[in-house]
Amino acid sequence: MMNKPNVAIMGATGAVGAELLELLEERNFPLNSLKLLASARSAGKKINFRGEDITVEELTHDCFEGVDIVLASAGGSLSKEYAPSAVKAGAVVVDNTSHYRMDPEVPLVVPEINPEDIKWNKGIIANPNCSTILMVLALWPLHKKFGVKRTVCSTYQAASGAGALAMQELEQETAAKLQGEDFENTVINQPYAFNLFPHNSPMKENGYVEEELKMMNETSKIFHEDSKVTATCVRVPIMRAHSESLNIEFDNAYTIEEAYEVLRSAPGVEVFENREENLWATPLDVSGKDPVYVGRLRRDVTLDNGLELWLVGDQVRKGAALNAVQIAELLLEG
Repeated sequence: MMNKPNVAIMGATGAVGAELLELLEERNFPLNSLKLLASARSAGKKINFRGEDITVEELTHDCFEGVDIVLASAGGSLSKEYAPSAVKAGAVVVDNTSHYRMDPEVPLVVPEINPEDIKWNKGIIANPNCSTILMVLALWPLHKKFGVKRTVCSTYQAASGAGALAMQELEQETAAKLQGEDFENTVINQPYAFNLFPHNSPMKENGYVEEELKMMNETSKIFHEDSKVTATCVRVPIMRAHSESLNIEFDNAYTIEEAYEVLRSAPGVEVFENREENLWATPLDVSGKDPVYVGRLRRDVTLDNGLELWLVGDQVRKGAALNAVQIAELLLEG
């Protein structure tokens, strides 16, 4: 059990790094000291935390001495290179990149679902993909109650999922288009403003892109069973917060009322809807908020025991930073 750990944030100047700082302060995380780590070009920058300016330090293999918990969100290649050095120095790394997620030696944790997996960590705990986290928060309690046979997920993913530079580029490109000016994309590989396209992660031989495979494979690892999930991931010109449409087939009979009851009592989930006015959760509603918001539950009229639902969650928050901080809080409990 750690009472007041020494914490380091790896990738402190990125979008998720900024959110990690905000959450540590907001949740009054009981740390002894905080070290901010980033690339050499960001070293020397000062960031305010709890009323004090902390100087960003360059990420090196020797910077983890005395650190108990590392919250890593600096990219997969950097986690691959530096996480072993942090573990060697005695720290536990909560890694927000994809590098360790499917490593059988590394637990993949959503605290509301499989907190017990933290106990078998060997120095690294992986944070799932943002879209996976949002989906499984709704899917897991329904699975426990009715048994999920198969899930078809369609995502509508914001620029925040591609990082701070993608958000900045979407803003600049939108402004340029409104002025009738040409714009050359450098972060996203095709026109993004007023457009949408299948997710820009690499495509594999089977026709799925990496983002889709992450959702499929990670769900099985988190649930500890072969979960039948298929996904189509789409990038939409939204600044922040991902939306998802789920089509779920249950093993057992259910009623819409029972499904609502399950989701209303599920940790990390809020039902958000106004049926009379046809209003449902949107990215603007949920940006900056912790829960995953669900609604628009309806029976699939083409399928026995089929359920359709809509969900929206802040990708930077619960989809990334909040999940990591919750894991760190579980480490404090021992």
